[in-house]
Amino acid sequence: MKLNLLSCDAQRPDRRAISKCIAEVSSNISDSLANELTDILLEGDAVDIEVSDKNSGSALRSLRKLDIDYEIVE
Repeated sequence: MKLNLLSCDAQRPDRRAISKCIAEVSSNISDSLANELTDILLEGDAVDIEVSDKNSGSALRSLRKLDIDYEIVE
C-alpha cells in the first residue's frame, strides 16, 4: 500500500519519533533516508512511502498518533 504523508500538525513534532516511525512502517526505507524524509515532511512538502499490507493497520495508527496527515494512494 502506498501512502502520501501530507503534513505533521503536531505543535512540537518529535523528529526522532517521526523518523523512527517512517523507518519501521515502510518496507524499503533506511534510517538515514527516514531522517531526510522527516526533514522534508516537517518543511511542509509531501512524502511518499510504501507500507506492506500486513503492517498497514499499525502503520496508520502510528502515523495518527504522531499527528501526521496522510492519504492512501493505493
